[in-house]
Amino acid sequence: MSVSQPNAHLTAEVLIEALPYIKAFKGKTIVIKYGGNAMVEEHLKHSFARDVILMKLVGMNPVVVHGGGPQISEVLNRIGKESTFVNGMRVTDSETMDVVEMVLGGLVNQEIVSLINSLGGHAVGLTGKDGHLIKASKLHVSEGDPLLEKNEIIDYGHVGEVASIDPGILQLLETQSFIPVVAPIGVGKDGETYNINADLVAGKIAVTLEAEKLMLLTNTPGVLDKSGTLLQDLKSSQIHGLIKDGTIAGGMIPKVECALDAIENGVKSALVVDGRVEHALLLELFTDAGIGTQIGA
Repeated sequence: MSVSQPNAHLTAEVLIEALPYIKAFKGKTIVIKYGGNAMVEEHLKHSFARDVILMKLVGMNPVVVHGGGPQISEVLNRIGKESTFVNGMRVTDSETMDVVEMVLGGLVNQEIVSLINSLGGHAVGLTGKDGHLIKASKLHVSEGDPLLEKNEIIDYGHVGEVASIDPGILQLLETQSFIPVVAPIGVGKDGETYNINADLVAGKIAVTLEAEKLMLLTNTPGVLDKSGTLLQDLKSSQIHGLIKDGTIAGGMIPKVECALDAIENGVKSALVVDGRVEHALLLELFTDAGIGTQIGA
């Protein structure tokens, strides 16, 4: 069936607009934190997978780092294990860590890999245990208590932070035309397994791979001001003030701090992108307007 003339012109215009971006990003590494609605709603899962496949086909090197908090909670509820959160972070004992590893490294990771492969891509699933990818240390958090003379140390159990990234396995997969899909699980010096915030892992991988871009998918249009208006461009000097006055709050704080750390350590640009929009990655990468919030030094 022939394409109508107006539609043909529109298609040509879209391709022409994308051309300079395709040329600019060819051979560049793009690290994507995949989470939120984009991991839950079927049409968004498929649009995300197709975006990543197209990125690879036009010569870019996408690396996907995924979360899976809701999926972990669902399995814990199913087995009758209560989830405990302190300051928004899951307290992870040994039994919970077994479930986290099964869900992130098994169920969620392989679902993403299978979807990308079923749509024509070549994805390989990894956790931080593979190829010594993510070396972790136990997360130590202190919280001031007005009733105590010194800070109280909060023990989150098997919750970790990134000690170092060994990029060898990721670089090998990139040269062999594979798309790495990474579950944010690290290993400590003692051999213990740690659950790590996926935004943090994505940021550290982006720095280690000297990525062109770090893209953090979220369930909002981006970073918003107090009236709910999208802030399209933010500098580090602005961000500290917006956190201080409460404009940036809750789960957006670690995303923005992760983006800032990446920018300050050599990543060319970091973006907070609305994962609820179909083909959000392509719209951000290949159009003049883009979507979401770009964060710069």
